[in-house]
Amino acid sequence: MDAVAVHGASTVFGLPGVHNLAFWKGAGKTPLVVRHEQAAVYAADGWARTTGRLGAAVVTTGPGAANALAAFGEAASVGSPVLLVASEIPQRLRREGRVRGVLHESRDQAALFAPLAKAVFSPRTAAEVAEVLDLALATAMTHPRGPVYMDIPADVLGEPAVTGTAAHWHEIEPADADVDAAAAVLDGARVVIWAGGGAVDVEPSLAVLAEHLGAPVVAGYQGRGCPPTDHPASVGLPPHEPEVAALIGAADVLLAVGGDLDGMNTRNWTMPRPPKLVTLDPALPRDAPEWPADAAVTGRLGDALRGLRDRLSPHPAWAPDGLRKEVLARLAADPRTSEAVTLVEAVESARTAETVLVCDMAVAGYWVGGYASAPGPRRLAYPVGWGTLGFGLPAAIGAAAAGRPVIAVCGDGGLMMGVGELATLVQEQLPVTVLVVDDGGYGMLRYDQIHAGDDEVGVDLVTPDFPALAAAFGIPARQVTIRDLAGALAPAEGPRLVHLRARLTPPRTTSPRWHED
Repeated sequence: MDAVAVHGASTVFGLPGVHNLAFWKGAGKTPLVVRHEQAAVYAADGWARTTGRLGAAVVTTGPGAANALAAFGEAASVGSPVLLVASEIPQRLRREGRVRGVLHESRDQAALFAPLAKAVFSPRTAAEVAEVLDLALATAMTHPRGPVYMDIPADVLGEPAVTGTAAHWHEIEPADADVDAAAAVLDGARVVIWAGGGAVDVEPSLAVLAEHLGAPVVAGYQGRGCPPTDHPASVGLPPHEPEVAALIGAADVLLAVGGDLDGMNTRNWTMPRPPKLVTLDPALPRDAPEWPADAAVTGRLGDALRGLRDRLSPHPAWAPDGLRKEVLARLAADPRTSEAVTLVEAVESARTAETVLVCDMAVAGYWVGGYASAPGPRRLAYPVGWGTLGFGLPAAIGAAAAGRPVIAVCGDGGLMMGVGELATLVQEQLPVTVLVVDDGGYGMLRYDQIHAGDDEVGVDLVTPDFPALAAAFGIPARQVTIRDLAGALAPAEGPRLVHLRARLTPPRTTSPRWHED
């Protein structure tokens, strides 16, 4: 506990189980108890995305660990630095190569996580735990960041702790020759800057370079708010909108800072792109990028951005003014999307500069996650990486536990996957407003079926009376129309639920609409 707290995980999320009770005995008041192991890892992920620090979760053996897999995969897909600690069966009962039916036993629990984890660790003595924990922390926090998994036998968890060495990690210094090569490609060109998730910790330096180059900035999902939407260089819209795609295609060079030129952001790499690509990454990507770069810089992004600023002459801004306003006006005038724009505006009017928007994989979440203004980085958590439905409410717990007010934008289908976490909101009195946009089922999948000309099958669901359900947990709740949504979302001290019935048309960020004219 002391080790993870030093690296930012001052709150650990989890559930007690028969094999990990020794952890809870020694943990004091630090753990935050949730209602499902998946929620524990989602919350740790929400904490990590909001703070930039380590997120940590503790679960028990067997089914407890298995329950955490989907959330662990979501953290992996976006490079979220999460440490998941699971118990294992007592070492004294283990027999190598044999499964004997010990409670919660599996043949190789760590193997469940190996395809998703940046690394897995299975220490089997107290001394190994101390040694491996330091390595695990450094692994999670070293670029490219990602979740790590550790399992510890129940009887080892109960032994006296052994103090390890402090975990340290190092960032790569960008090579001058690489920065020179990147500057040569960018010199005198019309540049569009792409802000990926790796750019969120260097937003001021990115904004300075954008101003210097007269370059508009288009942000991927994880880079929203980099720079803030009201910054003159910020496009403030997803690259899926035709006006934004045309802007990117009209540039001479795309300068991609911090990655995320992935399938979801680029429409499976069919997005128009300039003739040249320059990439800045804090470390070599784990997988080869789909688009080869004409120049690539690897190392501390702040140093790389400042190095380019020093090497390049200033350039006047070349992008048209008012692009965001123009696109939102078009969407507001379209009867298919006008209600969704009203939703986005209501959420924007209710948030403060410190509010974190946590969006689930719901039609309303696609709209808010892609189109709501962002006053700064780390103000949006959105599971577009792995697309894990049910992310919204438990990830909001992690963001709120980090001290931020939160608006969680959920659909009725996704909220029901983790509805028990409403009890956690009350238990911890977290400042989370849950906005549930209820279309009576899996609205995005319904749209997919309609778009494909198929019958609507498996997408229409029985849903509860959400205000009454919230009231049963002791949460203030109200049902609203789209017209009075903004007032209902005004900041509040503790948990509450706002219920809106609406069937929204999905935005162009969703794959059925990627290639519409």
